[in-house]
Amino acid sequence: MSDTRVPRRRRFLVCEPRHFAVRYSINPWMHPDTPVDVDLAQEQWHGLISAYRAHGHDVDTVEPVPGLPDMVFAANSAVVVDGRVFGSLFHAPERRPESRHYETWFTSAGYPVHRPRSVCEGEGDLVWTGRFILAGTGFRTTRDAHREAQEVLGHPVIGLTLVDPYFYHLDTALFVLDDDNVAYYPEAFSPGSREVLARLYPDAVLATREDALAFGLNSVSDGRHVFIAPRAEALAARVAEHGYVPVPVDLSELHKAGGGIKCCTQEIR
Repeated sequence: MSDTRVPRRRRFLVCEPRHFAVRYSINPWMHPDTPVDVDLAQEQWHGLISAYRAHGHDVDTVEPVPGLPDMVFAANSAVVVDGRVFGSLFHAPERRPESRHYETWFTSAGYPVHRPRSVCEGEGDLVWTGRFILAGTGFRTTRDAHREAQEVLGHPVIGLTLVDPYFYHLDTALFVLDDDNVAYYPEAFSPGSREVLARLYPDAVLATREDALAFGLNSVSDGRHVFIAPRAEALAARVAEHGYVPVPVDLSELHKAGGGIKCCTQEIR
């Protein structure tokens, strides 16, 4: 079946983890007393970029800024749909300066940026499906930001409530496989949100908690290739059964800050 899946060339925006560290704790994964190997983080990150380029994708970079250790998680900076950029307003004060640097990049590249009035953490919680935007709330991005995003981006926004603090962003609990399907961990969502997802995606690939804790759902798909954490072996097998091709990429050092492949990857559409 994998021969019937067609990849689509993507354009990604990323930021090297040159200043990566865990200096504060804003999610359950972060422990400032845990040592971080910056050289290993950079080596793993470069492996991700090499994998993207080897599969035909374009990659742009934002210059990392000293004192902003989480700037590597580019997905949180904005969501881009049809050339419209809906920026970020981070929940944690420590991350709020990141927005300005990403906004400068987008503006320089010719993309006007809308600054949200409410807390919104970009593609961390706003996931474009090709038809509408799935929008997470419960820990970071607010429902007011969902409404604001719909007005700015001009596409329907479907709100989903996250209930497990380990999956504080939507992109830790769900990722888009292609224009027709997603993979997700049901128990990360409220009962009503699980019903919504089941109605929207009756053939979705369902993940276990072990898959999700391995950052298996913080993945990126081009419609055929799924860039996925190596430890999410069961999820990779299920994805393969559905005709996709898993591409394992190890970002385990970045997991110490609660981020993985998708967190490091902003898509420009």
